[in-house]
Amino acid sequence: MRYFRIIALLFLSSTAFGCDICGCFMGITPYDNQSSIGLLYRYRSFNGYAGMDHKLFPRNSDFLIPSDANGTVPHHSHGDPNDYEIFRTMELRGRYFIHQRVELNAIIPYNSNSYNFHGKTTTLSGLGDINVFSGYHLLRKLKTTGISQRLITGVGLKFASGSSELKNNAGDRFLLLNQPGTGSTDGFMYLNYMAGYKKFGISWNAAYKINGQNKQSESIANSTTQFVNLFYNLPISKKVKAVPSVQTFYEYTKGQKVNSVLTGEHEMNTLMTGLGLDLFYKNLALNTGLQLGAYNADTEHLRTAGRVHLGLTYNFNQLYYLLNKK
Repeated sequence: MRYFRIIALLFLSSTAFGCDICGCFMGITPYDNQSSIGLLYRYRSFNGYAGMDHKLFPRNSDFLIPSDANGTVPHHSHGDPNDYEIFRTMELRGRYFIHQRVELNAIIPYNSNSYNFHGKTTTLSGLGDINVFSGYHLLRKLKTTGISQRLITGVGLKFASGSSELKNNAGDRFLLLNQPGTGSTDGFMYLNYMAGYKKFGISWNAAYKINGQNKQSESIANSTTQFVNLFYNLPISKKVKAVPSVQTFYEYTKGQKVNSVLTGEHEMNTLMTGLGLDLFYKNLALNTGLQLGAYNADTEHLRTAGRVHLGLTYNFNQLYYLLNKK
């Protein structure tokens, strides 16, 4: 029996600048058409300007969610190697199959965003923007010999549930991309293809996000992401197996808009590469991954240093579906 089945394509974009709209981070799962619940922790770092080193863990930064620090509205120094922006998200994720080919998904995020400019650090935390989406399994060929394939397409919405109007002690509103929420309702669509032969596999995920405006007439230009994952199934014992992988991620957006006009801020044209390792024991899955910036477009802003994700998922032994027809 094949040990790989699908890549759980879950939308991640609670803060607009996170731009992780391709939600491939729950890893490779052998639980075919099984409903699940899980936690996912994501960390992403922006550090260093053009020509500088880009550190995944900048000096005096925190990997885990720190206490809030209500400081000043940031102004980039465009030259200080100690400047950074860090985005952390803890997500509660649920997936429910109403049919062997139809899945419903929801993500409830808690965001903690930090930035350090001119030696001053500010951290803002709170409920992020909730995502709901549905996927349909167009192609579902699971073979004991030959090539197994899976093709999933889906659509979803991100709701303006997170706060986008936090202010400092002086009454100044923090910048949009440092807020826990965006204040806008956005739509997205995605496509996920996977193929495997024996113990080897490859998956390709693509997503396109259409962003709305908030009450301040702010928005992020529509964005696209692509994720390619090469993996290998490595049985450890009858109950435990490991799936190491090589991952490549690309994202693009023209950046922030005010009154539908591009401001030139926060343009993203980034490629990241890295490694992942998923461990499976009975109904539990532990997912880990690390990616570092391989290419950043030439802008005056902080560059992508990299990101880390850690996830734990419980998969139910689902035998029945609301819609039973295959």
